[in-house]
Amino acid sequence: MRHLKKRNKITKTKNQRKAIYRLMVSSLILKERIITTEARAKKIRSFLEKNISRAKQNTLANRRFLLRYFSPKTVDKLFKELGVRYKERAGGYSRIIKTDPRKNDSAKMVIIELVK
Repeated sequence: MRHLKKRNKITKTKNQRKAIYRLMVSSLILKERIITTEARAKKIRSFLEKNISRAKQNTLANRRFLLRYFSPKTVDKLFKELGVRYKERAGGYSRIIKTDPRKNDSAKMVIIELVK
């Protein structure tokens, strides 16, 4: 039986998917707004929100954990700006806004951004 087997794998191997998610979340943290496909935006949203929640508590363990995934520049922004900005917020740090489909393959495109 195929119960709970349906996943959106974005036609990549596991290592490639992890690298794409990591790079997209890193650029979203630095730029605070990116344009991507709907499937990718939905996938990176949970990874982003977990990392921002971790950055709200400025501990050495959390900093080391995030340095495993992101560059020092990204981690500094997480702790110094985003962790402070969302200190009182319980969750929902990102927003997905649908836009027109991509011209060449009609993929559903969205803007994913951090809530101010």
